[in-house]
Amino acid sequence: MAEAKKTLRVTQVRSTIAFPEKQRKVLKAMGLGKIGKSHDFYDTPEVRGMIFKVKHLVKVEEI
Repeated sequence: MAEAKKTLRVTQVRSTIAFPEKQRKVLKAMGLGKIGKSHDFYDTPEVRGMIFKVKHLVKVEEI
């Protein structure tokens, strides 16, 4: 039986004002953009890298 992938819930908790455009683009690619908005992702190295780039703007929970 295949292992179930872990899921991460990423919630934006800070505004992107005064942060570089690159970080805004990362949030947009993750489906975020407004404070309080959440999105669920499978735990992959690509997603972990995106979270690392904006770790000061988001909250991450393991589901």
